[in-house]
Amino acid sequence: MPNSNENGPVESFMKATDDAAAKQSVAEQNIWRGTFVAKAMFAWWIACALLSIGLVVAGLFSNTLLGDAAPASTIWSVIGGLIALAWVWSTLLCIYRKISVNYELTTQRLIHRHGILIRTTDRIELIEVDDVSFTQGLIERMLNVGKIRVTSSDRSHPVLFMLGIEDVAKVSNQIDDARRAERRRRALMINQGG
Repeated sequence: MPNSNENGPVESFMKATDDAAAKQSVAEQNIWRGTFVAKAMFAWWIACALLSIGLVVAGLFSNTLLGDAAPASTIWSVIGGLIALAWVWSTLLCIYRKISVNYELTTQRLIHRHGILIRTTDRIELIEVDDVSFTQGLIERMLNVGKIRVTSSDRSHPVLFMLGIEDVAKVSNQIDDARRAERRRRALMINQGG
């Protein structure tokens, strides 16, 4: 005859709650970490190069266009300043994006950190993610970078754009796979009374 203390209602309840607690305390694991990659600005670099060439060509023809209205040294100073401004702006934008934005994907959430002086951390629970898609331009496809769009029911970020992501298709699939796995895990917990 089995011992009544082992199979009683209190013991069954305690065992069920212990099992549910063990399932809920599944350790959160990192899947992916990333940030903006500089090669995502390749189109900017090409635009700066074309602008620089265009300004130099304009400078060469400035005497015929302006005549003696402006001295050549002034024209070349302005052209040099505009070229420098374009390249400095692009470089600073790239550096800012690189150091100010970080992403982390775990088995339970997507974490987005942004800012330099004031750092903001937003967390989107994967259970709240509704859709994951990505876009790439022609140059981005050649460089294997792109932009991921995460749509969720999160109040702070219903739509999150992740810019300049390397291996964009792979990362997008990882987010979607993690989302599906978390939904299955939560559904299983609910079905088992957790």
